[in-house]
Amino acid sequence: MRLGEDAIEAALWPPFLLEVTMALHRFIIERDIPQVGSLDREQLRGAAAKSNEALRQLGPDIQWVESYVAGDKTFCVYLAKDEAIIHKHAEVSGFPATKVTEVRKTIDPTTERAD
Repeated sequence: MRLGEDAIEAALWPPFLLEVTMALHRFIIERDIPQVGSLDREQLRGAAAKSNEALRQLGPDIQWVESYVAGDKTFCVYLAKDEAIIHKHAEVSGFPATKVTEVRKTIDPTTERAD
């Protein structure tokens, strides 16, 4: 029976193929940041760098997609394994996570069409 075991072992090589891929959930994070809409390009670049550094520390369980900057708020889109890591990013980066909402479904103008 050794031949069968060798075939199974070969099929499972390399071992990284055995890792389970974890689905990330989409979140909208509302951040209350006074006068954030008045920040200039360099200040926004600094904020992005600070956020990216926190993301590097936290690893692959969280990804920043994009942010929308308003007068006194930002609305950030993230992919994350859970809400807890969103709050951990807020703690590490120093940017508040005033309200965190998980996106359940997405619609757009094409949603009205039948599949």
